[in-house]
Amino acid sequence: MLPRWTRHGDGRTLAPGEVVGPAERLSWPRMVGFGAQHVVAMFGATFVFPLVMGLDPNVAIMFSGIGTIMFLLIVKGKVPSYLGTSASFVGGVLAIRGLFGGDTPATDAIVTGAILVVGLVVALVGLAVHFLGVQVINRVFPPVVTGAVVMLIGFGLAYVVADVYWPQDQWIALITMVVTFVLIVAFKGFIGRIGILLGLVVGFLLSWVADRLFGNITAFNAGTGAVDTHPRVSFDAVASADWIGLPNMHFPDVRFSAVLLVLPAVIALVAENVGHVKAVGEMTRTDVDPYMGRAIVADGAATALASGFGGSPTTTYAENIGVMAATRVYSTAAYYIAAIIAILFGLCPKFGALVAATPGGVLGGITVILYGMIGLLGAKIWIENRVDFSNPVNLVPVGAGIILAIGPVKHMIGSNFTLEGIALGTVVVVAGYHLLRVIAGRGGGDGNGAGDGAAGAAGAAGAAGADVGAGGAGPRVSEPRREATG
Repeated sequence: MLPRWTRHGDGRTLAPGEVVGPAERLSWPRMVGFGAQHVVAMFGATFVFPLVMGLDPNVAIMFSGIGTIMFLLIVKGKVPSYLGTSASFVGGVLAIRGLFGGDTPATDAIVTGAILVVGLVVALVGLAVHFLGVQVINRVFPPVVTGAVVMLIGFGLAYVVADVYWPQDQWIALITMVVTFVLIVAFKGFIGRIGILLGLVVGFLLSWVADRLFGNITAFNAGTGAVDTHPRVSFDAVASADWIGLPNMHFPDVRFSAVLLVLPAVIALVAENVGHVKAVGEMTRTDVDPYMGRAIVADGAATALASGFGGSPTTTYAENIGVMAATRVYSTAAYYIAAIIAILFGLCPKFGALVAATPGGVLGGITVILYGMIGLLGAKIWIENRVDFSNPVNLVPVGAGIILAIGPVKHMIGSNFTLEGIALGTVVVVAGYHLLRVIAGRGGGDGNGAGDGAAGAAGAAGAAGADVGAGGAGPRVSEPRREATG
């Protein structure tokens, strides 16, 4: 059934304190503008993270649109949200590539096969939440655990910046980072909100100018895995790509050992969805808890669908929620328009080739910010929920898990399987925390730190926008607050 929207007022203006609800709209020309704004807001992360994971950004963009429409239909239009590329899989995906042979078509299939299974698991979790209630998540993933997982997802990717991107062009990486700093902080409005995307564009242009002024660079080449002399920016693939056509899709290949490496992302995806649904409910002043399970199911189903055709995992995006907070327009019509625009972008191979030409040094300057912001969101969760780190039940497994992720430490399990980095750290945090709580309880100890209970879990998840994107914003009712994302 096609959605319908009631025109709000005269369709042109909002009185002080008024909002445009999910089932309302302004005039269609204005809604097209809001839809385009949502595309810009999600665009940076939605095409940066496929590049980081070695997947086709055009497929990701196209399925972000398809997934968003699917999400809106499943939640019956009650939870306006955009599904962009998730960053929570990056560490696991890089581990899979290291285990199965690097950046090859066969490994691409194994990567998307693992992501597909995770999507199905998330959908099953959503069904459990729908029928059993949100308290199920609160018990398994209290704020101390959720914050730790979000933190190790971000900080566990530090080696990607240090070993892969930054060495490709250290000066462009540094300049891109500084420019992005300034854009995010100096501009308080929409420009600041898309500071990540603008920083990437500036870095891209500077790389092109550097090629003209200084010639090719002699540095690490991620394509060859060695130091050689090459241009920073090459448009050869752009010139040969078609203007219109299907992106490079492929079918997944499911391997159990690969699935284990990305399975920890389930925690982040569930936490993000819970938090974003709560945020939308707060902004729209409606009770959307009954749609919490539906939202998680929709995100999992969208991830499974996208990866089934070679696309990237999806998640709800806090930067788009921030756009709603800034504009007070919560209409799902804007999201349908944004989704259609994204699908059209995905059907332009020339655009995808242009995105893929982004220099590694530029990605270094961008990802050092993105990963750091993800990690610090974990600390924000702890602070907001008053997690007590004087309690060893909280302190010991969290500290150990984060170090294992940052290492990244490798732990051999048999001759053909390695658990390492983010995956290993997440297992230690979740299993260790619950084990120590049992031990502390039997020994007469409290076993509970402040903020461990269910009361704080939804708030923690709200901060857990572990998918950082284009200068994203986590909202409040009174005013948007700028955070990493979605």
